[in-house]
Amino acid sequence: MVNTTAICLLLIVFFGLLIIRVPISFSLAISTFVTAIYLKIPSMVVVQQMVKGINSFSLVAIPFFIVAGEIMGEGGISKRLIDFSNVLVGRMRGGLAMVNVLASMFFGGISGSSVADTSSIGSIMIPMMEKQGYDKDYAVDVTITGSTQGILIPPSHNMIIYSLAAGGISVGNMFLGGVIPGILLGVMLMVLSYIIAVKRNYPRGEKVPFKEAVKIIKDGLLGLFTAVIIIVGVSTGVFTATESAAIATVYAFIITFFVYKDIKISRMIPILKNSLRTLSMVLALIATSSAFAWMMAYLKIPFLVTNALISISNNKYVILLIVNIVLLILGMIMDMAPLILICTPILLPVVTKVGMDPIQFGIVLMLNLGIGLLTPPVGSTLFVGCSIAKIPMEKVAKSLMPFYAMMFIVLMILTYVPQVTLFLPRLIGK
Repeated sequence: MVNTTAICLLLIVFFGLLIIRVPISFSLAISTFVTAIYLKIPSMVVVQQMVKGINSFSLVAIPFFIVAGEIMGEGGISKRLIDFSNVLVGRMRGGLAMVNVLASMFFGGISGSSVADTSSIGSIMIPMMEKQGYDKDYAVDVTITGSTQGILIPPSHNMIIYSLAAGGISVGNMFLGGVIPGILLGVMLMVLSYIIAVKRNYPRGEKVPFKEAVKIIKDGLLGLFTAVIIIVGVSTGVFTATESAAIATVYAFIITFFVYKDIKISRMIPILKNSLRTLSMVLALIATSSAFAWMMAYLKIPFLVTNALISISNNKYVILLIVNIVLLILGMIMDMAPLILICTPILLPVVTKVGMDPIQFGIVLMLNLGIGLLTPPVGSTLFVGCSIAKIPMEKVAKSLMPFYAMMFIVLMILTYVPQVTLFLPRLIGK
């Protein structure tokens, strides 16, 4: 029997707390405990669900990925990847925009974070583009949309979270599933950036001398090998996601402090502090989201949502479009990690019922929520980009419209053309 009052209580308390700007972890926990008290469920049961949410060996990979990303970001890898990208595409019309997107593609393969990508690449590229005559809002547009590639291109700790929420889907297959979509997104953004650059007559970049280009490529490839270790190791089964993350962290440490030598070993302490701060936020969100998702399952919300969406239409394409719209709206008002844990148990049964593969849905979910990071009022990546450029969020949100449209086109391709996502997992995955 459906308890409508309890469902309303859970959702009203949760969204009410969000509206008054209570941190999302507290909003999730409080709404879950309040509903449990109403249902006369012992509070210890909720606590056990929180502990269960983070009591997974697979989650050990997340701190390693975070530390590796912090080390490489702090150690000058972003500058080297920008130089590397400049060698490849810098001479095109609007070359710095191309460099920006390509550098984000490379850096995303190391950090796995849109916000980290924007902070590292944007702090260099946005002032550089502005100095070369690019409009400030365009520089921010290119930077923040390009940074969403880091969510799709492995390693992405959000894919690990989704894997757990979806019942243990192979992390290696998720990583493989994100490669082509991430590259596709980058190529489409570069095409759009080029069209706008030609229309506004933005400048071309200068040719890099051959000897200098060789050194730049060498340094860039050394950094990129971090991502190669993870992707190849996990996808071939040589080691697990956790083992690959640990090896990548050691490799990043050696390259940063003993090869690049841009920072002193003493910087490791602030790096670890920043990593711990990020990790604590991620684990708090996972714990509270797990309890919230358990309460939704207890109240049969996933079952109700599935029936409601199926009752709207029997058409697969209509249902998938509705699911995308729901995710885009939710992405505007909530952060990514809790949405993955909350939406996966609700929407995965819906999409699998109409024939969508769980890996494909995971990638579609990532891109939907990645777009949410760029949309007001909560978009954290949008906020970081605007803060770096010192430009009003409203101005950037308006200029982003063509980029939103391009990302939506990519989203529709990933939704309705499963081969784009599933080709590599079926070819290589296990």
